[in-house]
Amino acid sequence: MAGLLRRAACIAAPIGFVSVTTSSAQAAASEINAADTAWMIVATALVLMMTIPGLALFYSGMVRKKNVLATMAQSLAAVALISILWVAFGYSLCFVGDGPWIGTLDRWFLAGMTLDSVNPAAKTIPEALFMLYQMTFAIITVALVAGSVADRMRFSAYLLFSVAWFIFVYIPLAHWVWGGGFLNSMGVLDFAGGLVVHLSAGTGGLVAAKVMGRRHGYGSENLSPFDLSLAVMGTGLLWVGWFGFNGGSAGGANSRAVMAIIATHLAACAGALTWGAIEWSTRRKPSVLGMISGAVAGLGTITPASGFVAPWHGIVIGIIAGAICYWACTWLKHRFDYDDSLDVFGVHGIGGLTGTLLAGVFATSAIGGTAGLFEGHPQQLLIQFYGVAVTFVWSAGVSFILLKLVGLFVPLRVSREQELEGLDISQHGEALQ
Repeated sequence: MAGLLRRAACIAAPIGFVSVTTSSAQAAASEINAADTAWMIVATALVLMMTIPGLALFYSGMVRKKNVLATMAQSLAAVALISILWVAFGYSLCFVGDGPWIGTLDRWFLAGMTLDSVNPAAKTIPEALFMLYQMTFAIITVALVAGSVADRMRFSAYLLFSVAWFIFVYIPLAHWVWGGGFLNSMGVLDFAGGLVVHLSAGTGGLVAAKVMGRRHGYGSENLSPFDLSLAVMGTGLLWVGWFGFNGGSAGGANSRAVMAIIATHLAACAGALTWGAIEWSTRRKPSVLGMISGAVAGLGTITPASGFVAPWHGIVIGIIAGAICYWACTWLKHRFDYDDSLDVFGVHGIGGLTGTLLAGVFATSAIGGTAGLFEGHPQQLLIQFYGVAVTFVWSAGVSFILLKLVGLFVPLRVSREQELEGLDISQHGEALQ
C-alpha cells in the first residue's frame, strides 16, 4: 500500500506541475492582445519601410547622380548595423530598468526574453515585438543624420560615427524620454520621437555639417538633384510609413492610434500645401522639391504631438511646420552659412523642436491624458522647453566630441579628387550608367 501511495504521489506531482505552469503561461499569455499584436507587427514593418526603401529613395533622389548609390548605402548600412547593436545591448539599455540616466544590461542579447514576457511600456504585446518596433526607430534616427553630410563623408567614417552616435546620443535620449529616465519622470511629452528622433538627428547632422565643411562648389556650382522622381516616391513611402511610426506609438490597435494617424496625415497635407504656397507667392512657381519637403516637415513636426492632440490640431501644426521649416531651410541656413546637404536640421531638427513645443500648447487631456497650455496648464510648455534644451545640448555636444574622436582614426571626409569623382566610385567601386 505504501508503495502504491508513493507511486501515486510521483505521478500526481508532475501532473500538478504541468497544471500550474500551464495556468501560469495562460495567465501571462492572456495579457497579450491578439489585435494589438497584429497591428504592431504591421506598424513595425511600416517603420522599417521608412528607411529602406523610403529614406534611401528620398535622400538619393536629392543628390547628384555620382552619389546616388553611396547615399543609398548609408541607409542600408544603418539598418544592418543598428539592428545587431540594438539586439546586443541597445534595447536593454533603453527600455530595461528605470534608472534616471540609463537602463540595465539584463536583456543583453535578449537574455531572459520569453514567448510570454512583456515590457511595462507595452503590456499587451510580446516583449520581442516591442523590442523589434523600437529597433526600427533607432535605425531611421541614425540614417537621418547622414543627409546633412551627403556627397562628402567617407563611408568608413560614417560607420564609426553611426555606432558611436547610436551608443552615446540615441540610447541615453531614448531612455530619458521613453524608458523611464529623468525627462520621462518630469512629464516631457514626446509621443513618437520629436526629441529622440528628429531633434537629435537634426542637431547631430548640423554639427557634422559644420565640422566637415561645405561641399566643393557649394554656392557657386549647380548641385541640383539627380532625379526628384525618386525623392517623390521616397516621400510617399515615408508618408505611409509614418502611420506606423506615429500610430504604432499608441502601443496597440486602439482609438488613440487612429487619432494619431489622422493628425499625422492632415499635418503632412497642410505642410505640403503651405510650403508650396510660400514658393508660389515668392517664386511664382511651387516646386515639387518644396512640396515634398513641406510634407516631410509636417510629418516630423506632428510626431511628438500626434498622440496628445485632436486631429484638427494636425492641420494647424502642419501649417506652422511648412512655414517655419521653409524659413529654416532658406533664411536661417544662409544666415549661418552651413551646408546641410539635404536640410536635415531645417526640416527634422526645427520640425522636431517646433512640434515638441506645440505638444505643450495643444495637448488635450481627453486624448493623451495630459493638458497643455490651451487647457489651462502652461507649466507643460515649460517642461517641453526643458526637454528641447536638454536634447539639443546633449546631441550637439556629444556629436561634436564623437566626430573629433572618429577623425583621429580615419579621415571624416573624402579627398577633393574623390568628391569630384563621386562617392559611388571612390567609396564603393560602382556607378549608375
